[in-house]
Amino acid sequence: MSTTAVESNHQPRPIRWSGTKAFLIECADLNDVVSIHTHLTNNPLPGQRELLAAARTVMVAFDSRPRAVAAAQLLATMQYDDAATVAGETILIPVVYDGEDLQAVADLTNLSVEGVIQAHTSAEWKGAFGGFAPGFTYLVADNDPLNVPRRETPRTAVPAGSVALAGNFSAVYPRRSPGGWQLIGRTNERMWDLGRENPALVRPGDIVKYEATRETISAVVPDSEPESASEATPEVTADQAVGSTSTYLEIIDPGLQTLLQDLGRPGFGDLGVSASGAADKASARQANRVVGNDSDLAVLENVLGELELKAFGNVIVAITGAEVKAFVTQNPALMEIPEPSEDLEEGEEEELPEPEVRRAPLRTAFSLYDGETLRIEAPEAGLRTYVAVRGGFMVPEVLGSRATDSMSGVGPEPLAKGKVLPVGQAKRNNSVGSDEPATGVLPMIGKVTTLRITLGPRDDWFDEAGISALTEQEWMATSQSNRIGVRFELPAGGRPMTRAKDGELASEGAVPGSLQIPPSGLPVLFLADHPVTGGYPVAGVVIERDMPLAAQLPPGAKVRFTAVDPDTFLPLENSTSTSSSTRPQGSEKNEGPSA
Repeated sequence: MSTTAVESNHQPRPIRWSGTKAFLIECADLNDVVSIHTHLTNNPLPGQRELLAAARTVMVAFDSRPRAVAAAQLLATMQYDDAATVAGETILIPVVYDGEDLQAVADLTNLSVEGVIQAHTSAEWKGAFGGFAPGFTYLVADNDPLNVPRRETPRTAVPAGSVALAGNFSAVYPRRSPGGWQLIGRTNERMWDLGRENPALVRPGDIVKYEATRETISAVVPDSEPESASEATPEVTADQAVGSTSTYLEIIDPGLQTLLQDLGRPGFGDLGVSASGAADKASARQANRVVGNDSDLAVLENVLGELELKAFGNVIVAITGAEVKAFVTQNPALMEIPEPSEDLEEGEEEELPEPEVRRAPLRTAFSLYDGETLRIEAPEAGLRTYVAVRGGFMVPEVLGSRATDSMSGVGPEPLAKGKVLPVGQAKRNNSVGSDEPATGVLPMIGKVTTLRITLGPRDDWFDEAGISALTEQEWMATSQSNRIGVRFELPAGGRPMTRAKDGELASEGAVPGSLQIPPSGLPVLFLADHPVTGGYPVAGVVIERDMPLAAQLPPGAKVRFTAVDPDTFLPLENSTSTSSSTRPQGSEKNEGPSA
């Protein structure tokens, strides 16, 4: 059933901007969340790229600023049919009710253990929204039959298949992960399986019926997704392609970390899967451009260099991103070996010539011949290096992308020594590009990089001193950073951000570039593999055009955040007084648990 949207005479919903192309719609209650989410699922707006429901908000992201502004004005004043629903399936989940917190839940609800089981199995649970992890769906039931708080101390590891309660929600943990929900049982149902047409067993709109069982159930964390999870490699038609698919590159040394990345898989936030893709998309696009590829083909993303590759067949490659030195070593089999000298004394060995080594250029296409090796050294500036090959790397796609998502475990495994990467066929009408300059001045250890931010969506959770601390002092990137996010620490004499509001924020959607502020007051900058929802307030969002710089921050680099206008990108005169919402702010409510 589709929702009906009409102009509303009621008070407009507050809109909180999260960057320049996304915003949070603040909702009156979960029914309001479901109604808006259902309407936008069935009737997506022009340019709508991401849609993510949470306990009290709906996040919508668009492909351009003008479309986002138009949508914000429209959605703030729309009224939706509260009775609207998503037509879903009915899912039966067998449960062994022996969870560690079962007795605690009984005590909290003034029920017996049998009463808790009866309440849980007799209720009809409906999928409201996802987001914490792939396959983790928040379920609600009428009349809140088992409304219990989260544990005071979260567990560092909750087993996969754990059936849990928190607030008025129930859910099943799809994989081993930290969590603070009350555990009442376990199931062996696989909540997330990329081998299925719909990977998530339970999706928003589905109805779940829990069934008590006495059979032994063993919930095992899958080490990897089944081979059937990957879709077939797309073919290139004969009139588009030239070259041979028998050509490949072998990983001789992956360095600290080398991953396959493309431009990502947007649109799966509701399933708990981030868009992922190259952390520095500008450099990934540049690498593909100079070898004559389409911009969305897979490239190699390497952290801190020390990557070594060997060519099997002649290929054209390009190196972009961090400022590195790279060298090509000649195929030893093609070396000219001189005739043995007659002047050698007995027992003396002939000194053979070393293979020829030549310097590889950056940001331009060059040839790597059969048997030659390419070695990339540690960066002199920046952090991540990208390697593209003409024709792209033809590994199977997962959810329409070849990107490795380190947060959700979706996509190819990190590349290891001996991994062979087939090279695809180059499109006939794509020519090799010209030399290009660097995409920007790269961050360096000890040097200051300026990142522009737009304030919000939760800048009002911080006092004037807190926002001043964010924008008027330098922060230092730490070694505790990865593709999920960059963690910052204070230089000597620095001050953490301070709050104007206490309490815990209900989890809500987040975008790349979000500056999430935990209780320590030290920002965490979300990168490509960030969790799709977060439970700490986001004070600002790095603008999209500065995200390539953020992705290149090495540990020890300094950062200054500058608050700017979202339309002009000019610095704000008074960043501490700018509101992130286009509407008057409502009161904050501590509702809706994180996992």
